[in-house]
Amino acid sequence: MSKRFENSLWFRNLRFGMFIHWGLYAIAAKGEWIKSIQKIPDEDYDQYFEMFDPVDFDAHNWAKCAKEAGMKYAVLTAKHHDGFCLFDSKLTDYKITNTKLKKDVVKEFLDAFRAQGLKVGLYYSLLDWRHEHYPAYKDPFHPMRDNPKYDTPRDFSKYLDYMHAQVKELVSNYGKIDLMWLDFSYDQYRGEYWRASELVKMIRNYQPEILINSRLDASGENLGGIMSQNPEIFSGDFACPEQLMPPQALKNEAGEHVPWEICVSMNESWGYNSADKNYKSADLIIKKLTEAVSKGGNMILNVGPDARGNIPQECIQILQKIGGWLKVYGESIYGCTDSGLPKPEWGRYTKKDNIIFAHIYERPIGPLLFPSIDRKDIQKIIMLDDFSELNIMTEWVATNYPQYTFVDIAPSKYKDITVLKIELKNQTGKEQ
Repeated sequence: MSKRFENSLWFRNLRFGMFIHWGLYAIAAKGEWIKSIQKIPDEDYDQYFEMFDPVDFDAHNWAKCAKEAGMKYAVLTAKHHDGFCLFDSKLTDYKITNTKLKKDVVKEFLDAFRAQGLKVGLYYSLLDWRHEHYPAYKDPFHPMRDNPKYDTPRDFSKYLDYMHAQVKELVSNYGKIDLMWLDFSYDQYRGEYWRASELVKMIRNYQPEILINSRLDASGENLGGIMSQNPEIFSGDFACPEQLMPPQALKNEAGEHVPWEICVSMNESWGYNSADKNYKSADLIIKKLTEAVSKGGNMILNVGPDARGNIPQECIQILQKIGGWLKVYGESIYGCTDSGLPKPEWGRYTKKDNIIFAHIYERPIGPLLFPSIDRKDIQKIIMLDDFSELNIMTEWVATNYPQYTFVDIAPSKYKDITVLKIELKNQTGKEQ
């Protein structure tokens, strides 16, 4: 790993986190982009501000849910695109402490998740559809993009002063923040258009060890300057592809591994959407988590609490299954990375020091083939679920393939995802 990314070692070791999208849009229950999609003006959207009364909100319940799911860090939307703040900002009245809840949710979130031993991060939208000086008419995303009444003079520098000051509140008033998740750049609004160098220097002045994502100059579909050999100061500490798994490990123009995190929704929505029942199965999410780690990446999995403050029951059930799997097989995820070996047909490899973990998604006919691993390099192989040892075998059916390594596993030992721990002789296996 390049010296440039040494600060992200803890992040790359934790591998699995929780994203939390929550705000006024939970009342509409149609996702976090509802204001833009339905082109709702402020005066109509304000009804949600008056109605917002999450009587069941308890950040400790959220934190316990993340902990039991095997997650090691979490990121909360301190402010999303609609401009509503989940913290007690001194710069606006459009904030959670002025609703019926009257609590600083950012503080509650940070305290609860830290108490569970999780690293903590805050999401902050660079967009703001509420601010009077944020571009509106003909902006591609603003709710009033097609309304000529909003074709009025806007002083973008005043919005930037506001945005910088709010980020300063977040990084200076709440103790140690491990991650800052900024979202997102588009069209001309990228890089120094946000006064990005100034913003990053300010953030690091208050939080020297914080990790910042790559979206000050990138959008969800663009990895941005972090992939260049000579990145800008604002290019970020990790890339954040969205809803699409990179085909291989991410490397920059110099061939160095770049830390990355795929952000994934549990259904098709980030904010609460009562009609969206297209939930991914626990089995699929586990396989995709394994795939991310096999390519040197993290996964941050989203939940969208409802307007009462509850994580949907469907999410909880999926997270419990993932947590149960990680309780047994977490050794093959946490602290692991790209093995450097070609992908086997039956699943994925991850690696930690001199250990290769084989994640078997598909049971073979007969003995299991380990492509690209020489039997002479293997010290021992065990089943990770019960630590039972397996023997390297050359059965009569494999006599035509003496150059390959085979292991015979009893059919009853295979599960939906079977994990083997392969200890190698005299190999460090460290990421280059």
